[in-house]
Amino acid sequence: MRYAVLGTGIVGRTIAGKLVSLGHEVVIGTRDPAVTLAVREPGETGTPPYADWRAGNPEVRLASFADAAEGADVLVNATGGRVSLLALASVDTAHVDGKVLIDIANPLDFSRGFPPGLDPVGTDSLGEQIQRAHPALRVVKTLNTMQCGVMVDPSRVAGEHHVFLSGDDGEAKKEVRELLHSFGWPETGVLDLGGIETARGTEMLLPIWLRLMGTLGHTDFNFHIQGAGAGTGAGTGGP
Repeated sequence: MRYAVLGTGIVGRTIAGKLVSLGHEVVIGTRDPAVTLAVREPGETGTPPYADWRAGNPEVRLASFADAAEGADVLVNATGGRVSLLALASVDTAHVDGKVLIDIANPLDFSRGFPPGLDPVGTDSLGEQIQRAHPALRVVKTLNTMQCGVMVDPSRVAGEHHVFLSGDDGEAKKEVRELLHSFGWPETGVLDLGGIETARGTEMLLPIWLRLMGTLGHTDFNFHIQGAGAGTGAGTGGP
């Protein structure tokens, strides 16, 4: 399978590396590849420059958002949530119609400092905005409620815990569920919340996730929904 991971940050790199390890072909998309490769200093959070990561992962090609999306079977949105719509606006819709887009971004708003808020929040979500802006894409929101290391290696967190799915296309969610299983998520660990509007709830988990990170002093934790297997809607797209 050919994947376009949009976004060169630590989340995009982690997802890309996992996909390659599973035998997939991966291209990472960025606004301007030359500018991305020219950066030589770590990011604000200490993330090494992309060029350093690329040196150890030469099999992952770097391309513009548009070029990466054109040649992919599946898209993964790992851009910063506040720029996701701009990134996707540069993609030719004729080249992505009907493709699955896995949205793992969150619309974090740092305009008032840290901890960030969300924009949109409550009555809308980034997942819904992407689906409205690109109705021919089959958007599935998932993996946005945990640290990227846990996304691709759920065993980092002991015991049972959960990842959520939100989306309007049942077949797209089935495909994404299979990908999650290949990452190590068991069947009982994947909860289908329903339509893309349910992404509002998972995005709103980010403020409490950030507070937990500060309290615990690490990021190897996740949410466990006690009794998730007992309800009739669990894992079936029900309420």
